[in-house]
Amino acid sequence: MALAHTLGFPRIGRDRELKQALEAYWQGQLDETGLRAVGRSLRTAHWQMQQDAGIELLPVGDFAWYDQVLAHSLLVGAVPRRFRPADGRVGLDTLFAMARGAGQGCAGAQALEMTKWFDTNYHYLVPEFAADQRFRLSWEQLFEEVAEARELGYRVKPVLIGPLTYLWLGKARDGAFDRLELLERLLPIYGEILGRLAALGVEWVQIDEPILVLDLPQAWKSAFERAYHLLQQAPLKKLLATYFGALDDNLGLAANLPVDGLHIDLVRAPQQLAGVLDRLPPYKVLSLGVVNGRNVWRCDLEQALQPLRLAAERFGERLWVAPSCSLLHSPMELAREDRLDEALKGWLAFAVEKCREVALLAKAVEAPESAEVHAALADSRAAQDARRHSPRIHNPAVQARLRGIGESDWRRPTAFDERIGRQRAQLELPPFPTTTIGSFPQTAEIRQARQAYRRGTLDEAGYRAAMQAQIRRAIEVQERLGLDVLVHGEAERNDMVEYFAEQLEGYAFTRFGWVQSYGSRCVKPALVVGDIQRPRPMTVEWSRYAQSLTARPMKGMLTGPVTMLMWSFPREDLPREEQALQLALAIRDEVQDLEAAGIRIVQIDEAAFREGLPLRQAERGHYLDWAVQAFRLCSAGVRDETQIHTHMCYSEFNDLLEAIAALDADVISIEASRSQMDLLEAFEDFAYPGEIGPGVYDIHSPRVPGREEMLALLRQAAERIPPERLWVNPDCGLKTRGWAEAEAALANMVAAARAMRVSRAPVSEGGA
Repeated sequence: MALAHTLGFPRIGRDRELKQALEAYWQGQLDETGLRAVGRSLRTAHWQMQQDAGIELLPVGDFAWYDQVLAHSLLVGAVPRRFRPADGRVGLDTLFAMARGAGQGCAGAQALEMTKWFDTNYHYLVPEFAADQRFRLSWEQLFEEVAEARELGYRVKPVLIGPLTYLWLGKARDGAFDRLELLERLLPIYGEILGRLAALGVEWVQIDEPILVLDLPQAWKSAFERAYHLLQQAPLKKLLATYFGALDDNLGLAANLPVDGLHIDLVRAPQQLAGVLDRLPPYKVLSLGVVNGRNVWRCDLEQALQPLRLAAERFGERLWVAPSCSLLHSPMELAREDRLDEALKGWLAFAVEKCREVALLAKAVEAPESAEVHAALADSRAAQDARRHSPRIHNPAVQARLRGIGESDWRRPTAFDERIGRQRAQLELPPFPTTTIGSFPQTAEIRQARQAYRRGTLDEAGYRAAMQAQIRRAIEVQERLGLDVLVHGEAERNDMVEYFAEQLEGYAFTRFGWVQSYGSRCVKPALVVGDIQRPRPMTVEWSRYAQSLTARPMKGMLTGPVTMLMWSFPREDLPREEQALQLALAIRDEVQDLEAAGIRIVQIDEAAFREGLPLRQAERGHYLDWAVQAFRLCSAGVRDETQIHTHMCYSEFNDLLEAIAALDADVISIEASRSQMDLLEAFEDFAYPGEIGPGVYDIHSPRVPGREEMLALLRQAAERIPPERLWVNPDCGLKTRGWAEAEAALANMVAAARAMRVSRAPVSEGGA
């Protein structure tokens, strides 16, 4: 019989228990014993949920206190010097210090860089390697959890990040060197890990090598053969897991590696099955990812069965059935959603339901005539048909407006070099103008007012007054600190996507659909259900009120169409580019209404611009074309004097600069502090036409950087970017920080900008 398994499961808990425990621990309200007890309880519950759903081989090692890549760094002893405890003993405080830049014994240390996990909205902590890097087995969590699961009677499959993927994801520090040179030092540690797992009675281990779906240099391809020939000596069966794309030119390499099985993603790349069936030796296990691990829509079981039946003819009992990737990217459990209408709920599947789909498909391969299989297939057909023909999906007015887009809708009438002069004359900003990315701390007071309003215990007038008080506070703080361009603080916004989605037609929302973004940070993506349009203004009243409180320029804050799409669960029945253009038209209306209300600067955040980039170079052109078009469609309808900003965070930009320039934004702000301005190297080599605000402090860490630290970063930036084009801002929004640390950091930032003005006065005359 085909075996049902998963590659990973959400770890945050039904009610985000992990988030709550982590934050209590960081605040000193929970000790380590209590934190570890929460972890054990969650793992036990999650293993049981998967087994109850019909999963036969359970993942272990997918649980992480902050991030699975960070946990792997501790496992192999890749702990940078600044985090190493004096006694050499690596513990939870070491892990959290690496993640957050604060912790016992190293409170002043800068956190590891953070960036996106391939093309998802999950963030991982970038491994940091030194030229003299030494690896050692230094973290017992994986082995403890395997023993824990086996004692509970579960059949388990430990999950490891593969050695090549781990090195690829890392970064060389202390001078440039080839990370691949570290492979020979790393492989003996993998041998130790596999030996320890075998001693614990493990039969199968899953080794994740998702970089096999990338365009790899030949040296890395050759390294795969060398590495896995060495690892084949370990007394374990190995399932090599790939996902997020097709193997393509790496197919022969993956099929012939000395491992016992191969997992491929047939959701993202169904076309690769024929080649895999031709090339994979029939004595190996073939795991097919046929249930989408990254979206919430119910699987079309009949469609998913087709490749499984084809593969079963060749692989028989060596066929495994799985989700496409780890279910980390899915909400936990649909059954808890008590506010969705039954029709919509019938179209959805979360992690638990996806496990049931996997188990059902495995059974359907072996027993296609069983009553259970027949009933499930009939139910799936009915759900797919109901969704396809539902009137909530299609809006003729939206489709007609898309057809009416003309060439002039994509372009601002005047080139940047001409309009920037008009903007400078109107705004009258000093050199190195200071601003923030948009949000200010979301305090308990704000959250309580929002909850009371939603419960109906606070009326609309009371809620509006509460939010206006928060806006006044944000403006008073910014004026006192001396910021040049202000924001209203976004007190009224629950999330930068959900807030807008709630005001657009075509979206739906869950109550418990939380997904981990990083650490204790969870998001609740909205669902794109049908065609999208804006029935009324969304932010204009708040921005108009904020501008009435100050003479300084106020930024209108919007989320861009690509980010709205990437940070939602998109439709599967409509191409992403069409969904993005629908969003762009809605945002275009908002931009023009803000301009009409007297807002002179509008920031359209595209934090997910790179996230949508296909992993293969050959597929990127099409994406960049429509992503740029979507941004320009929403931003190009304003006067020359209105300044358009955008923000992108935690991304590498080297291969995107032409597309970023094509956005034709007047100012772009980017994350740069964790990389010590290394990201600006790309802008140094490329004559970027607009103005740039490289972030000078990391808002995801609780540490407050000093004036001199930020000044040093600004000086580095001024060596790479013409000073007259530099803005000064944090890396990202401040909603997750407290007021005390936010004010202290912003005060230091303003002081650093003023110092730059003094030191660069002859260079910088002429304004920002």
